[in-house]
Amino acid sequence: MDPIAPRPRAGRAGGWITGRSPRRSPALRLFCLPYVGGGAQVYEPWRPAFGEDVEVCAVELPGRQTRMRESPYTRLDALVGALASAIVDELDVPYALFGHSMGSLVAFELAHELRRRGAGEPCVLFVSAGPAPRVPRLLPPLHAAPEERVVARLAELGGLPQEILDEPELLRYFLPAIRADFEVIETYGYRPRQPLACPVVAFTGSDDEDLPPAGLAPWGEETTGRFDQYVLPGGHFFLRGSQDELLTLMRGALAPYTRSWRRFADA
Repeated sequence: MDPIAPRPRAGRAGGWITGRSPRRSPALRLFCLPYVGGGAQVYEPWRPAFGEDVEVCAVELPGRQTRMRESPYTRLDALVGALASAIVDELDVPYALFGHSMGSLVAFELAHELRRRGAGEPCVLFVSAGPAPRVPRLLPPLHAAPEERVVARLAELGGLPQEILDEPELLRYFLPAIRADFEVIETYGYRPRQPLACPVVAFTGSDDEDLPPAGLAPWGEETTGRFDQYVLPGGHFFLRGSQDELLTLMRGALAPYTRSWRRFADA
């Protein structure tokens, strides 16, 4: 069962955002959503890459790292609703969303939920290594599968360090959150709605068998705005080996918003 009305936690946005206190008046905030079993630490090195104009906000989901004692969510609606409520005070400036793999689905639904609440759409929605929500998922469900099947799938994707995969006791420590994340994906049902109007930028890896380059196109149907797609060297986790190329493309997509803010700030 998903957590209901959890008690407020200490930390930024009740613990949903890691790191420092909110920076005063950046051009925009970039909220980064993790992949299955992933933690916020993967996005911490991104902070310097965006400079002073863009504040990188790495999102920590319950059930991992700094929130290991909390129950992970198993339904996307509940997860997105709690996250939207947690970051509402962070939306005093424009914002953008980035999600990798499962995170792309969370980012997409979060954009719709924030629009529904009257917070407006993101400046840019970045979706990485995740199929468009309207595309049926054909892989066998894993959230209740035997441990060996779950581990084999994780090894295939390359999402966990080998040292964790090689240590059964350590791996079992992470498995509850991993299973919950798979359940979030596998129980999701796409709901047709008015498309977003913001730009959508989609990425995949050149060797990602789960999302070949042609699989990016359906993301373009989720917006009436600009749609760009890029194929970067690597597999499902190309954001590691191709991080520099990825961040360069993201900075380019955000540049129109940071330039206009800079002109205002310097006036």
